[in-house]
Amino acid sequence: MENKNEPQLKGIVTRLFSEQGFYLQMKPDGTINGTKDENSDYTLFNLIPVGLRVVAIQGVKAGLYAAMNGEGFLYTSDLFTVEAKFKESVFENYYVIYSSTLYRQHESGRAWYMGLNKDGVVMKGNRVKKTKPSSHFVPRPIEVCMYKEPSLHDIEEKGRSRKDSGTDAPALLNGGVKVAGQVSTEQDGGS
Repeated sequence: MENKNEPQLKGIVTRLFSEQGFYLQMKPDGTINGTKDENSDYTLFNLIPVGLRVVAIQGVKAGLYAAMNGEGFLYTSDLFTVEAKFKESVFENYYVIYSSTLYRQHESGRAWYMGLNKDGVVMKGNRVKKTKPSSHFVPRPIEVCMYKEPSLHDIEEKGRSRKDSGTDAPALLNGGVKVAGQVSTEQDGGS
């Protein structure tokens, strides 16, 4: 029997360079956006395989996971949840695209993608198209690492993630940028 505390998954530490000309970055406060600074420590990500062509995207310095909620907003979570799983696909032009494994358009079934606009601002997933530069990334691998499997079972033991909890700081939706129409008060019964 394998020891659960031993790293079992081979993943990579990488920088994700967008076709828009920015490196994806995640700051310790949960902000996700793009930067031109390729040497920033905040541009390093752990890409951890959690399924067939499915990855968890974790900021190395922040220690947070990128996740997408049911409205298409990208946010960060200190716990690995089902919203933090992204399908990793290679597009026709050899760029890599990351789509939510959980959410998609209701009518068309079109996937929701992680993307940066031309100003390096995180876009709402249901507004990003796989054929557009906003969704195209080139992983620039730094090193291969072994990871422990992120566990969905930790959620109940550690409590709810920030976005569900009224006690901790609210999750920063769309990389911490105030989104038009976004209500800042929490509603009861939603998760």
